[in-house]
Amino acid sequence: IPLGAGDSPVPLSLGMMISRQFTAQGFLGPISSQKRSAAGRVTRTPFVHGGRLGATTWLLSVSKAPSPTAGSVSGWMTPEKPSNRVRVVAKSATAPAPVGDVATVIDGKAIAAKVREEIAEEVKAMKETKGFAPGLAVVLVGERKDSQTYVRSKKKACEEAGIVSYGADLPADATQEEVLQVVRTFNEDPNVHGILVQLPLPDHLDTEQILGEISIEKDVDGFHPLNMGNLAMRGRNPLFVPCTPKGCVELLKRAGDPNGGGLPIAGKKAVVVGRSNIVGMPAALLLLREGATVEIVHSKTVNPGEEIKTADIVIAAVGIPEFVRGDWLKPGCTVIDVGINAVDDATKKRGYRLVGDVNYGEAQAVAGAITPVPGGVGPMTIAMLLKNTLESAQRE
Repeated sequence: IPLGAGDSPVPLSLGMMISRQFTAQGFLGPISSQKRSAAGRVTRTPFVHGGRLGATTWLLSVSKAPSPTAGSVSGWMTPEKPSNRVRVVAKSATAPAPVGDVATVIDGKAIAAKVREEIAEEVKAMKETKGFAPGLAVVLVGERKDSQTYVRSKKKACEEAGIVSYGADLPADATQEEVLQVVRTFNEDPNVHGILVQLPLPDHLDTEQILGEISIEKDVDGFHPLNMGNLAMRGRNPLFVPCTPKGCVELLKRAGDPNGGGLPIAGKKAVVVGRSNIVGMPAALLLLREGATVEIVHSKTVNPGEEIKTADIVIAAVGIPEFVRGDWLKPGCTVIDVGINAVDDATKKRGYRLVGDVNYGEAQAVAGAITPVPGGVGPMTIAMLLKNTLESAQRE
């Protein structure tokens, strides 16, 4: 395997011959880099080579450092759950550049900005033709700093789009009945076309009852059981779809082209990682409606990496930092990372950094297109909230 001089990383792709009664040509692991140090040692970043042969995932561990002119390198091929080892010889091969060299970053900020621009134009037209603007009411209970930040951003987005913003701020010790009464008041207000209860609510409140109290005609979060039920049934259409999964699908449709005509969904294999009512389940249902073949990976899935590796489209919404690894991805796939997690990082001024549910550094080297964190799905969630509110007003 030819290596560059000094410590310069050189992308490798391997065509492997496995000497144990079978041969696998073009056995391609997750694309990574190797570099040769002055001592002649080979290091791999960010992970070892590997891949699937039959039903088994194999990992290649190089045990002999080649010279710059070497034509092969010896090593060991080990099952992911090793019970034995298989001797391999990796022969040098000429192959296309790694997929990661041409991976596209799906810019959620740019796409969301385009969507919000379209919404503002439609709101302006509504004011001129119907004489009123859409109205969105946000109910905030308690003083959580993150919830207050989200509410402020939603109010600002409404203002920029020309949507009228209403709000009710209740103390953290508000009773169940007090919150329900606020929701009922907004249900009856003809100027309010969408109601959003900011989650999470304090522990003493019954979240399901409060969300169920929102009129289905104003359920712009899309969490009402009837909306979810209609989403799951063929031949029926929900009044609203949950904002985050709706934003994920919109990203796919607009990736590379904010005006539409993005990545294909119909006929593709999609794997959704996570099965929450907020993202995972509705995302899977939306992808089904778009004609994808859909699988859900969850906490009981025996080998999530093997399942994810079959996907053309991966939507990760499991809430575990960097859960999806690069060697779990099919080369050239599209990755939509819903997660946003804070992990400790002493090099950062805040003491932490934000990461998604996908290991971005590894995934970039394999995927054909990927959303960053932050700046991917997050901006689309608010854009879809505004879109749902506009659609509610347009039904009048």
